[in-house]
Amino acid sequence: MSTAEALSTKRPAIRGEEFEYRPMNTGAIASFVFGLLSTLIFFAGRDGFQNSLLLTPLPLIGIALGIRAMATMRANPDQFTGGPMAKIGTALSLFCLIAGLSFSGYVYATEVPPGYARTSFFDLQPDDIDLRAGHAIPPDIAALDGKKVFIKGYIRPDSTNSGYRQNISQFLLVRDSNNCCFGDLSTVKYFDQMLVKMEGDERVDYSGGLFRMGGVLRVFPQHAGDGAPGPAFVLEADYAK
Repeated sequence: MSTAEALSTKRPAIRGEEFEYRPMNTGAIASFVFGLLSTLIFFAGRDGFQNSLLLTPLPLIGIALGIRAMATMRANPDQFTGGPMAKIGTALSLFCLIAGLSFSGYVYATEVPPGYARTSFFDLQPDDIDLRAGHAIPPDIAALDGKKVFIKGYIRPDSTNSGYRQNISQFLLVRDSNNCCFGDLSTVKYFDQMLVKMEGDERVDYSGGLFRMGGVLRVFPQHAGDGAPGPAFVLEADYAK
């Protein structure tokens, strides 16, 4: 017997099915990724319920992809792997959808202190009906003059008194931290800014995050417009968080 024949008789038979390669289902991978991204709902929920709603497509896509991937693998059990990953992605997406929205809803329902009326920079902006009626300040907002309100916004960094970053007593609260409110102050609309004056011993430290402010609202309709000598809205704040 030749050497080649001897080796061939001793070499174990290799069955193709024992080494068959099955690719990972791409839907399972995508579902897992969207499940991880869905956790952002919890972070968005700290700033507002609407922010969480904007992210709901993430878990919805994760759930849809996971269900579709699992159905594909059940129909073709010998072609794909990734069942556990699809299940985790689907479960994580579903958890974030339910728990994330519940968390943001709880924050929204409990963030306004007792005795304060919720308002927003969106409410400060007059709509077409208001403008046609000659109201630069929406009537509902004008009615809050002298009353306690609650509003959320960002501190414009160049507006703090004496440029302080700690123990700030006066600053501009603006709608968001984008260029529309952090650019040239002359381009910031009157309804996108509010002068905040901290009352008593209340002070805040500057940060780039969202601030929750409460206090007595003062409305100055004569300042509602471009080039006004002062702010149209002033908040005499006694609450900051």
